[in-house]
Amino acid sequence: MGRMGDVLAGIHSAWEFEADSVLIRFERGIRTPKLFHVLGERRVPYEALSSVELAPGGKRGTVVLRAEPRTGADPLIEAAAGQLKDGCDPYRLVLPAERETLADYYATELRAVLGADADKPAEHHLVAAPAPPHSFKAYDGKASFDGSTVFFRWFWTGASSSKWKAGDQSFPVSELEDVEWRSPEIASGHLRVTPRGGRPPEYREPDKDPASVVFGIGYGLVHESLPFAASVLEAVRAAQPAPLPETSPPSRQSRSGRSAGRADPADIAERIRHLGELHEAGLVTEDEFAKKKADLLSEL
Repeated sequence: MGRMGDVLAGIHSAWEFEADSVLIRFERGIRTPKLFHVLGERRVPYEALSSVELAPGGKRGTVVLRAEPRTGADPLIEAAAGQLKDGCDPYRLVLPAERETLADYYATELRAVLGADADKPAEHHLVAAPAPPHSFKAYDGKASFDGSTVFFRWFWTGASSSKWKAGDQSFPVSELEDVEWRSPEIASGHLRVTPRGGRPPEYREPDKDPASVVFGIGYGLVHESLPFAASVLEAVRAAQPAPLPETSPPSRQSRSGRSAGRADPADIAERIRHLGELHEAGLVTEDEFAKKKADLLSEL
């Protein structure tokens, strides 16, 4: 995957390509989504990705390079459950249209390093969640997480009678089986933890459930509550018993006699051709072209 340290800079973030991962660094500008401020930077192993695409951007004169994480690879994306707006998607790099050729080159390179299991759910998280501690104010209480226990402290101005009756709550992650996040930007937004064994039927609604805090206008904002949910989810998954390993079948040779993990010569040739186009367009120097071509040929 490119030379170690190659950087593709876009709007609000930049991707630095390394030997086994891409380091996504987020800007802290005034117009940068606050979620990106909180994330700071994220290291995404190539094995955590399932696909890569390049498409026209939502605004005229832009293109978008987007990587899709494997199901279950990233606790932030797992907790978000498809509720993030495009502008807050950490796997979306927006670039000026004049950089489309270079973006296409990196998209091709990324596709070439996707793992054999790219289309399968990850067996465990491969991308780290934002580190605890976390806390935020919801409409009916304050939620906090120290890395091992989730705490809910109720506000007398917003908490329901059932929550007051139950009292302030604490939930060790070892006693939880899941976390549910509903964006504050949609109706009935809330964060709820699921104790092992489920919850009583009278706690079906989040506003009555002492294992839940509900959001409201100005409460539990995405950049506060989603990293919280992701961090708790990561801890809950880590505390769950590991599944029994499956017996792997013996490795087999391909029809051509090459091992299954060996690079395809036709693919290498296509990547060298693509690299040559970038060189002719002046986007890659002579030294970079020679170095990368040698790297590609070494994969044969």
